[in-house]
Amino acid sequence: MPPSMPLSSASASCRIEWRPSRWLKAALVLIALAGGVAVLSTDLPRIAAWPLTVVVVAAGLGNVRRESRRPARQLVLAAGSARLDGTDVAWCGLQWRGPIAIASLRHGDGCLERLAWWPDTLRVDQRRELRLAASAFAAAPVGSSVAP
Repeated sequence: MPPSMPLSSASASCRIEWRPSRWLKAALVLIALAGGVAVLSTDLPRIAAWPLTVVVVAAGLGNVRRESRRPARQLVLAAGSARLDGTDVAWCGLQWRGPIAIASLRHGDGCLERLAWWPDTLRVDQRRELRLAASAFAAAPVGSSVAP
């Protein structure tokens, strides 16, 4: 029986695509419509309530349009490094809010960017791969771990 291959401590790179979520866009539409209903249900005079309703719904639909036009992004996590659309990222952190994964990325110029993967944009196997790759970015304690 041939000897088994030794396990590698280096992890392979993880390539995850981000794209706008249909679920998020649907939620934004519902929020815009609920905002319009909320304005109409106040005690404002109808002459003021209807134009304000139009403004609220139009602003909400503008958010949906802006979200729809966001380009797809490519995040690559390798052992100790991260790249977003081919550009190096100075710092990367990953948080989970239930089924939603949120990556916080700090670029070299100090700008902070966040990408959120909703369940409709991240398959189960990709979610597991992202969890495993993000463990390489777990923050090590800074300074000594014992009292002086």
